[in-house]
Amino acid sequence: MPLLFLGHGSPMNAIEDNEFSRGWQKTARALTKPKAILCISAHWETNGARVTAMEIPRTIHDFGGFPLELYEVQYPAPGSKWLAQEVQNAVKKTEVTFDEEWGLDHGCWSVVSRMFPKADVPVVQLSMDTFRPAQEHYDLARELAPLREKGVLIVGSGNMVHNLGLVEFRGETMSDFNKPFGFDWAIEANESFKKFINDNRHDKLIDYQSLGKSVRLAVPTPEHYLPMLYALALKREDESITYFNDVPVAGSLTMTSFVVDKSASGRAF
Repeated sequence: MPLLFLGHGSPMNAIEDNEFSRGWQKTARALTKPKAILCISAHWETNGARVTAMEIPRTIHDFGGFPLELYEVQYPAPGSKWLAQEVQNAVKKTEVTFDEEWGLDHGCWSVVSRMFPKADVPVVQLSMDTFRPAQEHYDLARELAPLREKGVLIVGSGNMVHNLGLVEFRGETMSDFNKPFGFDWAIEANESFKKFINDNRHDKLIDYQSLGKSVRLAVPTPEHYLPMLYALALKREDESITYFNDVPVAGSLTMTSFVVDKSASGRAF
């Protein structure tokens, strides 16, 4: 299976018909239907690594201040104890424990629900251990490689550039949040990330804190950035990157997403 990194942005993208939700839908149509999905979301940080193992994960509305319509969304995709066990078996660098309480947070269901609206693909989430540095997240991700051969679509969901403290809203309605607009430092950081991705300089991306002021502004905290490393860690030398939804919004976020696939460069995402 290919690999995905999805810039998820505002939770409203789960219910709005916009260029980003259409980008996710178009990408899904180009994929072979997966046996299951493993999602690494910016919104599940834990002490130690965990993987959801319940049969029916709940839909978590982990946000505030949005319209009632968004809180009414339920994404009833099944879980997969098979996949949870496969993750546990694959990861040797640390213990991965089963979790029966979490479910699917909005970093996961807001994008997956647009890609697979019938909720007929099992979805499992893998947490990010908040106490591990970027290199250890990257190393753990590499151990997930066998899952790709078993029909599992691995999805990292976050944002390359994500600084909510510097968001500048230019508009009158919530849909105006997605109007293209990025501060110079946000655009600079996003372009730097893409250059290192294209050059396969994962070492630079792992050591992102040394990349200068623009990147330090772009990644003030790591949780939205690290899911990108999970996708890149699994990229093989014969695979290429195709970007989509490559747009800055609200000044300090970018929706940049990509597909990793051997034939990605020949697809129309």
